[in-house]
Amino acid sequence: MKYILPFFFLLMLGQACHSTKNISDEKAISPFEAVFHTTQGDFTVAFQPDWAPIGVAHVRKLIESGFYSDVAIFRVVNDYVVQFGISDDSSLNQHWIDRQIKDEPVLQANRKWTMSFARDGADTRDTQLFINLKDNTPRLDTINYLGSTGFPVIGEVTKGTEVIGKFYKAYDNAPAMEQDSIYAMGNAYLKRKYPELDYILHAEILEK
Repeated sequence: MKYILPFFFLLMLGQACHSTKNISDEKAISPFEAVFHTTQGDFTVAFQPDWAPIGVAHVRKLIESGFYSDVAIFRVVNDYVVQFGISDDSSLNQHWIDRQIKDEPVLQANRKWTMSFARDGADTRDTQLFINLKDNTPRLDTINYLGSTGFPVIGEVTKGTEVIGKFYKAYDNAPAMEQDSIYAMGNAYLKRKYPELDYILHAEILEK
């Protein structure tokens, strides 16, 4: 992760910056719901392609591939955001880093309980997601960094907000400051240094 003090607030939503990118467009899809099973219980997110079609198509691919299994919820900042999306498998992380997606405009506000992809500059969205714990609009809708404006919302938590409120928060931003170590050493590092973290156990599409 790059650290530039005037942009500290923004960069904590960014990801470790990796070089190789193969940015591709995503095909349009229909709205869908997914349930995230966690160490505290389940929460459900309704994904809306009208809000961010590229991001929603991408997150569906990630969920269907099983990416969000045994994934640490490594950042819980009270009254701000919950963030997750680094696999325990470094090769799997690299697979998706090589498939980062294009930016798109912010069409929906980063209100409380909405979900967006984290990113670190233009066209760098890959696997990390965050949930807004309060109305972070308009700042997260309009803030500009390295040629990318705002965080496009892809969905909204519709069930299980009380589960999200139970995620261990005492570590605050500390694990997020060590993303390079998480990418390199995975959950073993986190469980040794931050043993109280909660985890996404599995995520799955809810078929109608």
